[in-house]
Amino acid sequence: MKLIQVGIGGMGNAWLRAVLQSPVAKFVALVEVNEGIAAEQLQKYNLNGIPVFPSLDEALRSVRADGVINVTPPQFHKAVSITALEAGVPVLSEKPLADTRQAALDIVAAADRTGVLHMVTQNYRYKPPIQTLKQALRDGGMGEIGAVHVEFFKGPHFGGFREEMPYPLIIDMSIHHFDLMRFFLESDPVQLYGRSWNPPWSWFKGDASAAVVLDFANGVTVSYDGSWCSQGRETTWNANWRFECAHGVVAMVDDRVYTQGTGQEPTLVEPVVMERTDQAYLLHEFYEAVTQGKPAVTTCQDNIKSLGIVFDVVESFERGAVVRSAAI
Repeated sequence: MKLIQVGIGGMGNAWLRAVLQSPVAKFVALVEVNEGIAAEQLQKYNLNGIPVFPSLDEALRSVRADGVINVTPPQFHKAVSITALEAGVPVLSEKPLADTRQAALDIVAAADRTGVLHMVTQNYRYKPPIQTLKQALRDGGMGEIGAVHVEFFKGPHFGGFREEMPYPLIIDMSIHHFDLMRFFLESDPVQLYGRSWNPPWSWFKGDASAAVVLDFANGVTVSYDGSWCSQGRETTWNANWRFECAHGVVAMVDDRVYTQGTGQEPTLVEPVVMERTDQAYLLHEFYEAVTQGKPAVTTCQDNIKSLGIVFDVVESFERGAVVRSAAI
């Protein structure tokens, strides 16, 4: 599978490694606007034989590709993705799908209009702890889920655009956790309410802490507490999860999954073994979808429902009110 990667610094490193380690994918071109980053990455990954272009348009005019990996900052996702889709080239895009609701809708419209695949890299679904938790919810015998509690606390110093954006936790990170809520519950929220704030010591310009309550269509209520400027006792990136069920509790703490039936001791669940995880899993799914026609899971048509939660949460922050989920 011949690929063009757009954006090779920062998060682009993970995708450079994934493609270089894949037995079914290879680069035919790279796109990078920063010449210094391009030179550094070509040397670091021994990619000196791969042409680098300043724009996707130029790359598509020069090489034939089976797919485009979009690893640009969110505000550029729409332009890059639609350029590829209109050229008939499938897209595997870093999350979020786009930086605004309208931009996301425009990408979905372009994918629908062209009939070309657009996938979003919600890689958290494809980590062993998450798959273990999903299996425990399905097979653990704890019964109907009544409520879910999610806690996420980290203190990363990224630098760059994340420290300047509004609501960095919700917009850049919580999309993963909101997508996982949909994945675990197999349902979508109907309404939500949230509050955001920025502690005095925060190094983020925008609010880096938040609390959100979401009511899902299947009757389950989820409470979400998170911070990106925590000063200690951090969770993993996957967050800690607790599912209150009819016959007990299913929980994930520090990436370990437990079940506990009513009146019983907690049982540690054996981790699921995965042949591929994270970017490698998604890259292979993209390959199978493009070359074999296998249905992809995290298409833009589905992922816009996860991204819609982000925009609804921000609306709740700014209005100070309960927000009914947008029909998108």
